Amino acid sequence: MIHYIPGNLGHILVILAFVSSIVATYAFAKSINDDRHSWARFAKGAFYVHAIAIFGIVITLFVMISGHMFEYHYVYQYTSKLLPVYYQISSFWNGQEGSFLLWMFWNAVLGLILIHTNKSWRASMMAVFTFTQAFLVSMIMGVVIPYLNIKIGSSPFMLLRDVLNDPIFQMQPDFIPEDGKGLNPLLQNYWMVIHPPTLFLGFATTVIPFAYAMAGLITGRLKEWIRPALPWAQFSAAVLGVGILMGAYWAYETLNFGGYWNWDPVENAIYVPWLILVAALHTMIAFKKSNVALKSSIILVLATYILIVYSTFLTRSGVLGNASVHSFTDLGLSGQLLIYLFVFIILSVILAARVWKQIPGSKEETSAYSREFWIFMGATVLCLMGFQVIIPTSIPVWNEIVEAFGGSSNLAPPADQVEFYTQFQLYFAILVALLSGTGQFFWWNKMDKEKLKQELSIPIILSLVLSAVIFMVAEVRDFWYLLLLTASVYSIVANLKIFISVAKSNIKLSGGAVAHIGVAMMLIGVLFSSGYSKILSKNNTGLLWSKEFPDEINQDNLLLFVNEPRQMTDYQMTYRGLRKLTTDHGYVDLNDISDAASPLELIIGRKTISSTGEILEAGDTVQIINAENSYFEVVFENANGKTFTLYPRIQINEQMGNVYSPDINRTLTADLYTHVRTFPDPDQEVQWSEIEEITVSPGSQFFINDYVAKFINIEPLSKLDGITLGPGDIAVKAIIEIQGEFQTYTAEPIYVIKDKMAGRVPDVINDLASRITIQSIQPENNSFVFGLSTTQKDWIIIEAVAKPWINVLWLGTLLLVVGFGIAISRRYTEFQKMRDKGME
Repeated sequence: MIHYIPGNLGHILVILAFVSSIVATYAFAKSINDDRHSWARFAKGAFYVHAIAIFGIVITLFVMISGHMFEYHYVYQYTSKLLPVYYQISSFWNGQEGSFLLWMFWNAVLGLILIHTNKSWRASMMAVFTFTQAFLVSMIMGVVIPYLNIKIGSSPFMLLRDVLNDPIFQMQPDFIPEDGKGLNPLLQNYWMVIHPPTLFLGFATTVIPFAYAMAGLITGRLKEWIRPALPWAQFSAAVLGVGILMGAYWAYETLNFGGYWNWDPVENAIYVPWLILVAALHTMIAFKKSNVALKSSIILVLATYILIVYSTFLTRSGVLGNASVHSFTDLGLSGQLLIYLFVFIILSVILAARVWKQIPGSKEETSAYSREFWIFMGATVLCLMGFQVIIPTSIPVWNEIVEAFGGSSNLAPPADQVEFYTQFQLYFAILVALLSGTGQFFWWNKMDKEKLKQELSIPIILSLVLSAVIFMVAEVRDFWYLLLLTASVYSIVANLKIFISVAKSNIKLSGGAVAHIGVAMMLIGVLFSSGYSKILSKNNTGLLWSKEFPDEINQDNLLLFVNEPRQMTDYQMTYRGLRKLTTDHGYVDLNDISDAASPLELIIGRKTISSTGEILEAGDTVQIINAENSYFEVVFENANGKTFTLYPRIQINEQMGNVYSPDINRTLTADLYTHVRTFPDPDQEVQWSEIEEITVSPGSQFFINDYVAKFINIEPLSKLDGITLGPGDIAVKAIIEIQGEFQTYTAEPIYVIKDKMAGRVPDVINDLASRITIQSIQPENNSFVFGLSTTQKDWIIIEAVAKPWINVLWLGTLLLVVGFGIAISRRYTEFQKMRDKGME
């Protein structure tokens, strides 16, 4: 039965959210000059209605997903019954409609906070805020304008039969699929439960400083908007930065390109607004100190939000095509997104141009020994970093524009995007490190030439000494790496000096120093983990693993046969076979599983020991976490005899293709990053050798595939799965122990005589690539004829990479967030004091 109520309710709530956002925008705009506050009360009520509608849409969609209502296209497309609850939650924002809704949800939450935070700015600021929300809601309306045949938005509440043109809906209009297509395998990671909400909270918060800046331009309060906007800008930069780094860590743990940042166009599209926002932060702080850089602050704050909208256009319009693995397919929203983008570009330009001459600026020439000069230099470098990335990233957009006007453009993005972007960003990173170290001294002290020498002498000497030690120990030889390392060490030492001096008086003043130390540590972590990562799995055999692989893969990967140790630099690697991850018993050998009781329940086929050391008997049932996931167990042993085990993952997904994910051994000084490149196709039929017959008596030994086997005994069977034994039927099984490399295996082939006809059930020991069949029984001499067959052993092609000092990157990230937190606390306290005095 089709559940019509949730879909109809969802549609109604979307329309209500859109209408209430328009009404709230108009009412807030009217209340700017409303002395009686009647419009203000109405506007507030309209926004409450809007927020309730947004929350209602979110709840409705969650109910549909958790209720497995596969009659709805969004639920069918992104969920399935097999998904755990946390992945059902992340499927909410897997599609465009859900991610837009997540953005709107954060906007609604933030709007409720803003309404009660600053009454003096409420009307003008909220007029801009709710106007942006109206554009977002329009993205999920799914309304077609009659006669014009124009579709506005794409609704998550569309029935499957209204989206898919499938013959089954003509024959059976109320047809509901038994299950959905499921979540993209790449997104089945715990980081995808927390990364998108964090990232979209960052998106949502960028509108707040934008709204304050626009409100200042509208009302003529050209300077006053800085104070309430600054804490929000800092919060936005912190959250957006954390969201970006969460995405990097997700890529590191899930994708198999061997890193955390690949300069993908979608990554670039988010990275650039963050750079511009950080630049805006610095100019806003400079203005608070000395009333300069106001124009720069306005431009950068407005540009940040416009770049967020532009990044949304890049990722959701389909313009990137195959240039990005992250971009969404085009749902027909590109026209709407362009309108969204151009409306706010035009409004920003008009409002800024209208009052540009009234915006105060400094008439004095800025001295090279002033804090303003160094802040401006830092902001300039950050902006140049952004331009260097966004221009090549926008090449597909340029090509579309040229073709739209009848021209032809052959411009293409960089062939090797990692090398192209890294080269230029490296130069800028050196400048950022130097400026973040030196600029702090100008911030806290009035400087002249002599005092500058005095302040910088000790940090420079210490930095050179420490850098020299690192050069020798880590064997850093590349010239640009030497410069980046020296500059980063200098930034740490200089900011540490500032931190010690300011923390003595007030720890709340140390936010900038802590954040800058974090950035410098991140640069060092990136330098070593990326610039000096080392391939450990070098192929020194001279053999090509596959002609389909490029030379780089053939040279940097090793072929491992199951249970055959192989030396890899300082480690001996042994592939132990495929495993399934259970909820209570760790990993279980896939070969010891006989059947599935249900999609998430497996039946143990023979006695086995799990990775936790628990003994599981034949017939036991175990719960698994994900039916599509299997894991390659690879044991590493170093020269000292210490071992650890990694479980790189393969997700076998018929609809979306197989996905390989890495596993990582983390130590204080380095990560060992391991992922499987390929393995035998599990659907391919096994090719067995011709049967070799051998006559064996109980208690005697024989060889199979070069392994020593011992025929222990023969046991009669009273029942047999799938076969009903009659009074005159006989079934027996042989007990054969085979000594493998690491354990003893038990083979139990079966011989059946039913209705005077012989039947054979062979037993396969996959780890030994062996199959044993009872060919015949010779009772006259108490012996048995076994048929022995062999095949190729299971194998994997694996890559292992050492990433030195990557923990410095993650520790730097933590310090960056702590620094932002300290700064936000300080600025918000200042804002509260001014607001309580009636000055804001």
